[in-house]
Amino acid sequence: MTRASPGLVARVTPRAVAAAAAVVTVAAGLAVRAGADGAFAKYAGSALYTVLLIAFCAPRARPLAVAGTALALSWAVELLQLTGVPAEWSAHSTAARLALGSTFNAPDLLWYAVGAAAAWALHAGARRFATPSSAGRASRPAASR
Repeated sequence: MTRASPGLVARVTPRAVAAAAAVVTVAAGLAVRAGADGAFAKYAGSALYTVLLIAFCAPRARPLAVAGTALALSWAVELLQLTGVPAEWSAHSTAARLALGSTFNAPDLLWYAVGAAAAWALHAGARRFATPSSAGRASRPAASR
């Protein structure tokens, strides 16, 4: 068996993973909307909104920092809805309606936290899986580090 040269091995960049996560998140949101209705579809959409924010945040950052930032942004958008500004913008723009919503809904605050926690767990698990263990590095001779 021959080893592939480093130039021929495809690398998966953090940005590519983030883009794939965003596509999967949007697909999940569309699937929930198509296959369910009522409270489940609404709150799953809220959780997925925060997951989508996490997918767009700095993929190399620490999972807790990314999840916390996405949660804070989600809460800020929801609380901004109390002002009526998003409702006004949403009346004139589909993009604003999709990104900002229009009316405040207190339970969304909880579901944003659920989405942030789930995405944090996936992000932390993926980083742990992608990073060689410290035990594996310690077993190599010092000259090969």
